[in-house]
Amino acid sequence: MKNELRDQLQLFTIESPCIGICEVNNRGYCKGCFRSRDERFYWHRLSDADKSKVIRLCQRRKRRKQSQSKGGDDSPSPNLSLF
Repeated sequence: MKNELRDQLQLFTIESPCIGICEVNNRGYCKGCFRSRDERFYWHRLSDADKSKVIRLCQRRKRRKQSQSKGGDDSPSPNLSLF
């Protein structure tokens, strides 16, 4: 069933994952969609298969960022340090 759904989705053009937060982090990835500069710049030239790969990479980058944000940072919040 999962493969059927993926195959069915491939019938449609893959849209850009841009969410309008076009700011780059210190590693060169967009803070909104998690694409690299080249992935953003050449998006319109990529095949749908390559776009799917980029989207999977972006999802992985987002999960990694979220786990780093949640994981074990015991430093106080900058707002709390004012008091």
